[in-house]
Amino acid sequence: MSTRAGSGVRDKGGARGAERADAGATRIAAVQMASGPRVEANLREAARLIEIAARQGARLVALPEYFGIMGMKDTDKVAVREEFGSGPIQEFLARTARSHGIWIVGGSVPLAASSRDKVLNTSLVYDDQGSCVARYDKIHLFGFEMGREKYSEELTIEHGKKVVAFDSPFGRIGLSICYDLRFPELYRAMGEVDLILVPAAFTETTGKAHWETLIRARAIENLAYVLAPAQGGYHVNGRETHGDSMIVDPWGVVLDRLPRGSGVVVAGMNRTHIQRLRRSLPALQHRTLG
Repeated sequence: MSTRAGSGVRDKGGARGAERADAGATRIAAVQMASGPRVEANLREAARLIEIAARQGARLVALPEYFGIMGMKDTDKVAVREEFGSGPIQEFLARTARSHGIWIVGGSVPLAASSRDKVLNTSLVYDDQGSCVARYDKIHLFGFEMGREKYSEELTIEHGKKVVAFDSPFGRIGLSICYDLRFPELYRAMGEVDLILVPAAFTETTGKAHWETLIRARAIENLAYVLAPAQGGYHVNGRETHGDSMIVDPWGVVLDRLPRGSGVVVAGMNRTHIQRLRRSLPALQHRTLG
């Protein structure tokens, strides 16, 4: 059930899907934020929302892309980049996971790159003991120009090179970030996964046009749950992000969503539901290419 200052929105089809698949399910959560330029303030807000998700029984909580900083200019994230394994953002993630006894996905953290004027836009996964168990550096870098909007992540971000999927108590998890969503070959390269993570900061322009369609497509074609925490709202730097954080089941049913503003969406993930659907529609076994 989504939580946003006391209220949330649930897709009617999603409610029925949740009822079908809820028995024996593990609760997972996506946090939605509208991060600003101050890391400390963003971490306080993330802590508040993670606590809400934990109180609702979530065992895995995912934060959006750039949850730690949405700077006034693109180079601000370079100024606060961290070496892998140390730094206030990573220490926050480890400490919070440990204190709540839950798994946390830091949607993206600015880590040191080979170039001093760039970062790696990195998703980090922490187990319930606060240990970092998986790392994914964003492979596909967003570039967009339409009217007055222009973005070029390659100016401040270094490409990642490795596809990442790993085993967890919740099943096999595949990691991706935002713009990766447009490249289905990335998800095929993960192999069969039970849960796909897509932390994002989609612009309002592209999000309104494509976000839900792409999220549901990735779930359907991989017969996997998709957990998609997003930035959602107006930011101090003038940017507007789309939001609509959602959890989608392997049949493409939206189980929970939050259109705008800070909050949490929570739903059950049932691996028996995945197996039943894959038996009914063995599309992953019918692949003949790649």
